[in-house]
Amino acid sequence: MESSLSTKHLLGIKYITSEDIRLIFETARQFKEVINRPIKKVPSLRDITIANLFFENSTRTKLSFELAEKRLSADVINFSAAASSVKKGETLLDTVNNILSMKVDMLVMRHPAPGAPMFLSQHIDASIVNAGDGTHEHPTQALLDGYSMNEKLGDLEGKKILIVGDIKHSRVALSNIFCLQKLGATVRVCGPPTLLPKHIKELGVEVSYNIRDSLNWCDVANILRIQLERQDVKYIPSLREYSQYFGINKALLDSLDKEIVIMHPGPMNRGVEITSDVADSEHSIILQQVENGVAIRMAVLFLLAGNRS
Repeated sequence: MESSLSTKHLLGIKYITSEDIRLIFETARQFKEVINRPIKKVPSLRDITIANLFFENSTRTKLSFELAEKRLSADVINFSAAASSVKKGETLLDTVNNILSMKVDMLVMRHPAPGAPMFLSQHIDASIVNAGDGTHEHPTQALLDGYSMNEKLGDLEGKKILIVGDIKHSRVALSNIFCLQKLGATVRVCGPPTLLPKHIKELGVEVSYNIRDSLNWCDVANILRIQLERQDVKYIPSLREYSQYFGINKALLDSLDKEIVIMHPGPMNRGVEITSDVADSEHSIILQQVENGVAIRMAVLFLLAGNRS
């Protein structure tokens, strides 16, 4: 197995290889043992300074990265755009160069503009981890989802994975599709036609508008939330109607011919795309996803730091 990544940045799953993904999983497995020990820290990144640049709100991803960085003993700087000179009109490049002049080695960045991390990677020397760029990609979420499925089901070659919900506005969906395909899984998306991108079939995924049929087909259902904050026009008549036709509830799961694994990248709209009795059931690995997120992000930061020459 390769012992280093093929890239110095993690800009998207599209730009890494299946060998990279497997190396990240293997490294995460080792870090997962670390974070379950009484002393959860390792000195692996003691000489590395990491800046977290969040130009968009985030709770779970930001906390998860920060925890991963501290578990690796890195020096951490947190930057929130809401309280920064960005509000005064400073450009992205100026903001980042000012931070880099403080001798920062790596940037973890979330930005509302698709392609912002890619743009920066062409202009600065630090390693960049994309923590979500607009509706484009969210690579560490896809990696932790893939890793969680791998933990539960073993090798994903030939497994059937369903992604349900607001695919159109989701960066998680795109990264997940790339990641799962690179691991040999078959992917189907399901949701109202208005919430599926026009050319989604070109990515080599199956498309369905029938939730019961899709749940009967799959081994894992990854349920996405309705992203109302990204919708400037109404894509669905009402949340109640969405819930009626595409929401996952216990009665629906109990009526299937088999048991499936339930996932959700969070935050959940309980009672809309998923009911509490499903989210908190024994079928759900939602809390394992959160735990695995820290291990995956530790693995990514550790491996990228090793590629800095």
